[in-house]
Amino acid sequence: MITMTTSDLLDELKSLGNPSIKKVLINHGAREPFFGVKTEDLKKIQKRVKTDHTLALELYDTGVSDAMYLAGLIVDDRKMTQDDLQRWVEGAYWSLLSESTVPWVAAESLHGREMALRWIDSDVDAIAGAGWRTLSSITGITADDELDIEELRGLMTRVRDTIHNQPNRVRSSMNGFIIACGVNVVPLTQFALECSEHIGKVSVTMDGTACKVPHAPEYIAKAVATGSVGKKRKSAKC
Repeated sequence: MITMTTSDLLDELKSLGNPSIKKVLINHGAREPFFGVKTEDLKKIQKRVKTDHTLALELYDTGVSDAMYLAGLIVDDRKMTQDDLQRWVEGAYWSLLSESTVPWVAAESLHGREMALRWIDSDVDAIAGAGWRTLSSITGITADDELDIEELRGLMTRVRDTIHNQPNRVRSSMNGFIIACGVNVVPLTQFALECSEHIGKVSVTMDGTACKVPHAPEYIAKAVATGSVGKKRKSAKC
């Protein structure tokens, strides 16, 4: 493992900054400070550094988006405390962090379910969305017989009945949760289809970009048709 300091990595990230990537990220809601480093370059650093929990915590606390994303890749998820996770979700100031980095880390931590159930009740849109994304990630990496199926069914019912009254990005995360349950959890696939049909089209403004919200019934039905339902991932991170 290569030993690097936070300062070293910030200098490297700055040198890797790409103006065109930065422009794309700004269009997706990113804001300063960040350099616009390609994901593939961040993963090359991850491959060098591997896991460095202390460094990850320091990187996240810089508030630099590229460094915060990298922190999520090199952190030791199992060492994350509830306070760490709460600090991270409160610091996730745009969707890449609140809907990817934090949920991935939380899902692989020892406190993912507990934190997610707390977050989905938050009045802060980004935190509520992170909660639903964490639950989605948990369904993708946890064996069905280790999941609380009835709890998930109850949460799906909550989404079915309330999604259209939720803030913009929360709707997107809730829609993703229904899809995750339908695709990842065999005992819930049929119920997910029923919920998604009841919900219908979910309208979300994706930061003024051309990104579209997946139509849940079609997405789940395609997974059923291709035989990919219930296939778990080794990691929530990608």
